[in-house]
Amino acid sequence: MGMAQELYADRIESPIGTILIISDGTRLCALDYRGYDHRMNAFLAARYGAYDLHDAEDPGGATSAVRAYLGGDLRALDTLAVDTGGTPFQERVWAELRRIPVGTTITYGELAIRVTGGISASRAVGHANSLNPVAIVVPCHRVIGADATLTGYAGGLERKRWLLEHEGVRLREEPKRRNDAQLSLLT
Repeated sequence: MGMAQELYADRIESPIGTILIISDGTRLCALDYRGYDHRMNAFLAARYGAYDLHDAEDPGGATSAVRAYLGGDLRALDTLAVDTGGTPFQERVWAELRRIPVGTTITYGELAIRVTGGISASRAVGHANSLNPVAIVVPCHRVIGADATLTGYAGGLERKRWLLEHEGVRLREEPKRRNDAQLSLLT
């Protein structure tokens, strides 16, 4: 039986909740939000099998970089080393996500074209996007629906909205949805 992977954890209190950071000591391996610990633990177990998680201050410089980003240095994450441990296709998708400039968005279709050369892979890139283990740093929040609406952020759409607005993206107003009481007035 092999030795357990040594990993180092830190936490950041932020405007979008507690952020959990996991590093191998040099590269960021996972970043998620408190409340999604089960998802992160499942990812780590699937990737490493046995692992030992140790509390650490600023492992691999990841905590400092994320704090700087949250504090307004929007380029602070650009050079942060990550080790996402995905399939070759997922790694291509996640590498392409890191090429989306701060303050801009692309659609799932555009992402599919960039990764595969065709729009037919939109669902596949969307699925890879949803499995991104390093939220914020691998900026899956910069991918939006074809109609420019916020869709599919594993950390919740309110966090996605906050991250995009933090980066200076001007979002279009979502249409107000009618509730059942309003609909009954129309019939």
